[in-house]
Amino acid sequence: MCGIAGLITQDPATRVGAMLKAIEHRGRDDEGVWTSSPINDEGQGVCFGHRRLSIIDTSAAGHQPMLSSDGRLVVILNGEIYNYRELREYLTTKGHSFRTQTDTEVLLAAWAEWGEDCLPRLNGMFAFALWDERARTLFLVRDRVGIKPLYYATEGAQDAGAPNSFVFASEIKSILASGLVKAELDRERLHQFLTFLWVPDPNTLFRGIRTVPPGHIVTLRKNELNVREWWDISFDSIEEGKSDGWWQEQVLETLERVVKLEMVADVPLGSFLSGGIDSSSIVAMMKHHSDGRRIGTYTIGIEAEDLRYDIIPDDVQWARRVNQQLDTDYHEIMLQPDVAELLPKLVYHMDEPAIDMAIPSYLVSRAARETLTVMLSGMGGDEVFAGYPRQLAMKIAGAFDPVPQLLRRPLMRTLANVLPGGLPGKLTAPLRNAKKFARSAALDFEDRYLGYETYFTDEAKTRLYTDEMRGATQGLDAYSAHRRYFARVKNAAPLNQLLYVDLKTFLPCLNLMTTDKTSMAANLEVRVPFLNQEMLDLTARMPTHLKLRGLKRKYILKRAAEKLLPREVVWRKKAGFGAPIRSWLRGPLQPMVNDLLSAETIKRRGLFRPEEVKRVIDANLSGREDYNLQVFQLLTLELWQRAFIDQ
Repeated sequence: MCGIAGLITQDPATRVGAMLKAIEHRGRDDEGVWTSSPINDEGQGVCFGHRRLSIIDTSAAGHQPMLSSDGRLVVILNGEIYNYRELREYLTTKGHSFRTQTDTEVLLAAWAEWGEDCLPRLNGMFAFALWDERARTLFLVRDRVGIKPLYYATEGAQDAGAPNSFVFASEIKSILASGLVKAELDRERLHQFLTFLWVPDPNTLFRGIRTVPPGHIVTLRKNELNVREWWDISFDSIEEGKSDGWWQEQVLETLERVVKLEMVADVPLGSFLSGGIDSSSIVAMMKHHSDGRRIGTYTIGIEAEDLRYDIIPDDVQWARRVNQQLDTDYHEIMLQPDVAELLPKLVYHMDEPAIDMAIPSYLVSRAARETLTVMLSGMGGDEVFAGYPRQLAMKIAGAFDPVPQLLRRPLMRTLANVLPGGLPGKLTAPLRNAKKFARSAALDFEDRYLGYETYFTDEAKTRLYTDEMRGATQGLDAYSAHRRYFARVKNAAPLNQLLYVDLKTFLPCLNLMTTDKTSMAANLEVRVPFLNQEMLDLTARMPTHLKLRGLKRKYILKRAAEKLLPREVVWRKKAGFGAPIRSWLRGPLQPMVNDLLSAETIKRRGLFRPEEVKRVIDANLSGREDYNLQVFQLLTLELWQRAFIDQ
């Protein structure tokens, strides 16, 4: 796990130091820089920089940037290639020799042997940059589902075309530190951010700064920039006719194999443990391959005082129950942050407005880093096995589809209007979700699902925006990226359509990005076995009734896990991973809200109408509506603008 940065410009070595300083937290064990000779008539050169967190072959032999033995290829790698030993053995038979025990050197040999065709052979989480000196070509590559981030920007051209200079890095703050790109808010992307809490790939809130999308390769040669997809998941090979028992065994065998594969490390390794089905199953499998060593586990709980206004099930009691069963080296942290002080720090590390889960994610990562360097996480289980409430809500809402639209739409609209948004001093989340369900259930399939993922609707944004902001976003479809992905899988089963869209949007743009940025802020590597290539392949072949059966989410995973865990743990109520922001907005964050979202501040920004922001805040505080996530969104957006746009 590392941080990478690089650029193609005149005298690039003078800029890379500041870029690496900006991502020093991603790797404190080593720093390396490589610079080419001039590559064109303009005197531009290539410069690669690397910050290292040593995981595999922690000796100096793993220093990056790493060059191939003939000097033709140079690479900087962030992440891990889990099957590097298998690839190394094969490449040895093809005549390649190795000086180190690293996966980075295996990547160089694989590229030398197969070129871009090596990518489907790689099982891992990775973002890397590779320079081919002979072809004078730069390659930027990101793993299948976007576990590791990678950004790039061109100086002199905002869009793909003919850049004057080119810069890339693991984090946006590193790109900005190059001095080649100015931090500017992209108002069109703000329109999407307010809808979802995040911006769909390949765009960001920064004008002109893009992501390398998951499963994509960006190629730059002679000022020609090309972006293409090298991997996509397919649901074309569904295996029907197999028994539940057969699938249970497949799930267990695959989970055991990928957990063992992702336990490869030369440093202390453990796991997060929420007490849910995903993380608990991983810890159970880790126990099988720990050679008698107790697995280090970390969980985070929430104080009862902070749950007055929220529904966040008590994970701690379930984590304790799993620990009793598996006898881990268990660590329990209660969430007691100075949230007003911590939040600006997290916004800086995220490069974007932080969501609520960023706070517990960072705190548990920071605690784990005191004893461990690598942690396994259960993230991804909901995306591949259908574990989210909205997927179940889609199935329930589908029961109303036989009702004619002329009746269904007014019926649901009436129900949404009748339901209160909240009650003073009461739990408001269930009411919010009920209203969202009623508003969306009457819509067509795609719009229904998009409605469940929406926070500020188009109507709400129209009320929120200033005249100038309305003009800048007029005619924009915030859902355009989602609709493109729906179109790709229009012939797949409805549930697989939802899983596909989430895999391309929600998972990399929110969950994985938050996990990477918060864990790396603590200098900790996090691995996600449920998103291993083998698990992706297995679940793509699986009939949908094994994922969502009746009202039971992640059905086949839970049936399989009954062989590993107590039944009450397997079938417990799902708990989301979040923070008690409803209590915080009424307590320690209230002065910050009053200051950063004051009428004067909002008016000065020129994006939103102060009276509408005040209405949203007041309705939330009174309990008339559950706008907690929207208020938190506006708060962290202002913190982001102060950190990056205002500097």
